[in-house]
Formats: sequence, structure tokens, C-alpha cells
Amino acid sequence: MTTLQDTVPETGPTASIVTNPAVLRLALVLTSIVVAFGVVPAIATDYWLSSIIIPTIVMGLAGISLNLLQGYAGLVSLGSAAFMSVGVFSAYNLILRAPALPLPVVLVLAGLTAAGVGIFFGLPALRIKGFYLGASTLGAQFFFQWLFTNYPWFSNNSQSLTISAPRLEFFGYDLQSPVGRYLLVVTVTALLIGFAFLVVKSRLGREWMAIRDMETAASVLGVRVASRKLQAYAISSFFLGITGVLWGFAYLGTADAHTYNLDKSFQVLFIVLIGGTATIFGNFLGAAFIVLTPILLDHLVLSANIAYLSDQGAITNLQRVIFGAIIIFILIKEPDGLSAWTRRGAEALRARLKT
Repeated sequence: MTTLQDTVPETGPTASIVTNPAVLRLALVLTSIVVAFGVVPAIATDYWLSSIIIPTIVMGLAGISLNLLQGYAGLVSLGSAAFMSVGVFSAYNLILRAPALPLPVVLVLAGLTAAGVGIFFGLPALRIKGFYLGASTLGAQFFFQWLFTNYPWFSNNSQSLTISAPRLEFFGYDLQSPVGRYLLVVTVTALLIGFAFLVVKSRLGREWMAIRDMETAASVLGVRVASRKLQAYAISSFFLGITGVLWGFAYLGTADAHTYNLDKSFQVLFIVLIGGTATIFGNFLGAAFIVLTPILLDHLVLSANIAYLSDQGAITNLQRVIFGAIIIFILIKEPDGLSAWTRRGAEALRARLKT
């Protein structure tokens, strides 16, 4: 026999706790910490750590770096890889010439060096915007690639102009193994994600979004537009500088000026477009696409045994075609990127839990 109590959905404390967004976010954060620091190092193979997980995390962090500038502050930069190169060459020279500095201090100083460079190349944002601002930031890309190629002092006078990753260790703990490098990357990324959330939720983040939505109105309301723009370039470049160190030392194990070329800058831009602007975790969806698509294409070509696609150049061209097609599709169908799809899915799941 069905009673009235059986037909009424549960609306007590249990249901409210399950559907409370704050509780769900806390549960998601705790689960992510357990998976990142406990499950992944325990079950992932060296190949997965070195070739898939580490580059995905680092490129996701690069996407966050650009998203803070482009998604939240509404500014443009086409030279993300240039600031990554400033970070890695700064860290290399700090470790080489001041070996007593611990690794965390080196990372912070490398990020601050990149931040200073970002402020300088962000000065045109005080007078110009849009396409012309993108062209000015593109100058940083070519300048630093030329600088690190023509002045071997930055690479310790190496004839090949290539720098090798120094020994990574912290408080005597060896970080050279795949697990050690993964823990370094995920720890730094977790700290920077926390910092990014603090910035976005602060007054600074709100003023960035006001400038992005309507700069004139923000200025009338008392927002210091010029200083906020330069702060956006500084914080974004700080993130990119540390990201460049992780990419060169924790993933590649080496770096040169051509490692951080224009293609790398466009990859970071694609991550933001695919993952979604004005989002933090959506950048990792875009990074997963950027990292996994070439691997999947290689496996498909090998399994299909297509003669035309056996050439690496043809595979690279196919990848670019796919990247472009997906970006166009996302811009048309879902301008907010993959993060919007996941957000709608989470909202639908929360709605089902309420019923």
C-alpha cells in the first residue's frame, strides 16, 4: 500500500546536503586531491605519467595563464610561449649561477621575471586594443626567440643553444623519476589553481570582468583601468613563466628558444578556445584534447595502415585541419567551450538528485 510519505520526495537535511553546491564543490575538491596525490601515482605507468598526464596538466596550466588575461580581463596576447621561454631560461640561469636557491624559490623568481616582462609588453594595452594589441604582443614572441637564439650566454654558452634540465630535488627528495616529476607538476598546479581562484573571486577579478564587459563604464565607476590591465599581464605572465619551467624541466628535460615558438603560443590559445573562456578547469579539457589528439591520430594511422598518412608531415597537417574544424564548430555551436557542456551536465545531475 502506497502512503503519502512514499510519494513525497525527500526534502530534509540529507537531500539539501546532497544538492548543496558548496558541499558538492568541496566533495569534488577532496576527491580530486585524493585522486591526484594518491590514486594516479599508485596506478599510472611511467609512460602515462611522462607522455600523457604531465603534458596535459602543464598545458592546462598554460591555458589558465592565458584565460586569466583573455577570458577574465578581456585582453589579448599571442605571445604566451615567449613568457614561458623567459621563465625556463630564468630558472636555468638561477640554478646555474645560484645553486643554493631551493627549487620553490627558483620557480617563484622565474615567474616574477616573466611577470616583469609581461608588464613591459602589456604597456601597449593602455593605448590600443583588439587586433592591434594582439600584434604588439606577438612582437614578444619573435623578440625572445631571437634573443635566446643569438645570445648563447642564456644557455651557458652552449653551441647548440639548448639547455638541459638541472637535477630536480626538494629537501633532498629526488624528483627525477616520472612519479617525482608528476608530483612536482601537480603540486605546483594545485597551488596556482588555488591562487587563480583567489584572484578571480577577489575585487581584482571582478574589476577585470568589468573592464572586459565595458571598459568605459568601469572607468566611470572608479576602476583603475590602466593599473588593472598591467596587473592582468603581470599575473598571466607569472603563471606562464612557471609553466615554461615545468614544460622544459619536468616534461621535456631540455629546452631551447624554438621549443617555445609561435606554434606553442597558438596551442595555448586553442586550449582556451576549446576549453572555454572565463573558466579554470575547462582549460584541462582543452589541454587533454591538444595532447591526446596527436596520439590518437598516430594510433589510427598505424592501425589503418594508410600509405598517404604514413608521412609525419601529412599527419601534422591532418591534426591542424582537425584542430581548426573543432575550433570553428565550438565557436559556432558552443562559444563557451567544452566547460559549458560539462557545466550543463552537472546542473542536470543536480536537478535529478533534487527529485
